[in-house]
Amino acid sequence: MSTNRQAAATSPWRAPILFAVLALLFILEGTVRNSMFSGSWNTSLAILNMGLISAITALGVNMQWGYAGLFNVGVVGFLALGGLAPVLVALPPVEGAWAAGGPRLLIALAVGLGTLALAVQAWKRLSGGRGLAVMVIVIAGFVLYRWLFDPAVDAIEANNSARYGNIGGLGLPVLLSWAVGGVFAAAAAWAVGKVALGLRSDYLAIATLGIGEIIVAVMKNEDWLARGVKNVSSIPRPTPYEIDLQQNPEFVEFAASWGFGAAEASGIWVKIGYMSLFLVVLLSIILLAELALKSPWGRMMRAIRDNEVAAEAMGKDVTARHLQIFVLGSAVIGMAGAMMITQDGLMAPTGYNPLRYTFLIWVMVIVGGSGNNWGAVLGAVLIWFLWIKAEVWGPALIGLLTSPLPDGGLKEHLLDSSAHMRFIAMGLVLLLVLRFAPRGLVPEN
Repeated sequence: MSTNRQAAATSPWRAPILFAVLALLFILEGTVRNSMFSGSWNTSLAILNMGLISAITALGVNMQWGYAGLFNVGVVGFLALGGLAPVLVALPPVEGAWAAGGPRLLIALAVGLGTLALAVQAWKRLSGGRGLAVMVIVIAGFVLYRWLFDPAVDAIEANNSARYGNIGGLGLPVLLSWAVGGVFAAAAAWAVGKVALGLRSDYLAIATLGIGEIIVAVMKNEDWLARGVKNVSSIPRPTPYEIDLQQNPEFVEFAASWGFGAAEASGIWVKIGYMSLFLVVLLSIILLAELALKSPWGRMMRAIRDNEVAAEAMGKDVTARHLQIFVLGSAVIGMAGAMMITQDGLMAPTGYNPLRYTFLIWVMVIVGGSGNNWGAVLGAVLIWFLWIKAEVWGPALIGLLTSPLPDGGLKEHLLDSSAHMRFIAMGLVLLLVLRFAPRGLVPEN
């Protein structure tokens, strides 16, 4: 029996069959209208687009865990950092914000970074009394930083606070912000990794958990950055607006030739545009990741993952390689965060829920098959589809199961709790996969 299982796990037809089944689910969602499927291509494409963004996020986590065995439980923080990029890059500058406190804000940030750099150099170069020297540098730098930073922030947040109250952006193309989002997340990953990667692996989990919550908390409370909980809307998009398409006679005629109304067709057209962009990014990342994985670098990363002691004995700098892959994976996660905000057109820090943006991503990687890039993609799109549809299928299933019960407290309680079926469904899927395919649906080669 074990031989048959191993043969099934390594069958070259396994991944194509699973992807074909997944494609069939999206086709049914777009064409069949009943209690299980919506019969709307707009809904099907919307689920697919968010599934593609989730797939890119899962690829970043897979690089860290599947390639190097690094346990990052702060995925939500790196996604949030990436989501900040469209606000700071693509939005137009806020009139009066830079004049109110922009230069002083930049000087304050430079002083903060300079203080940290000076403290590090003092610790490295001084032999005696370096602890006292570092403490003096940090305290003095912090006082100077706050003296510069606080008035600048107050001035920016007071500038037309009802409508703006933030620094604004640079007015650059929104697609550029996707790369910038990756840079933001990579910078944070480098800072976390320099502190935690040289320690035991559980310290990395603690550090990433903490930094993820800190990043989200900062974004909620620093209004000057992205308006905090007041949110930022009207983020530029790389696709046309539906209303513009609906007012275009040529597009209306084109939609009618395919049997669609202008409103429905415009939504489909925009979602296809997003899907095309997301697929280009996803396939490019997979191509680069596969080339890297099959290179000497990839074999070295797997060797380090499987046996750090042996790899270190062979002269490999394990900490440096861990830092490298941690930064690369976080950059991919940050890019996905920027793409998500671009699609939504809204930056809402309160929406960054660790259950959705950390736990669910890990479920995607584990179900798909850690260490396998195509497995991570399959797991991401499949789990996202089930996550969305469980909200519809759950109440229907509970209603069916409770139909023989008499009206009363138990039946009402079960029906009221049916909205939480998606959590039970995700747990059940994870348990089934771990039981029958412990290496994932598409295991590592």
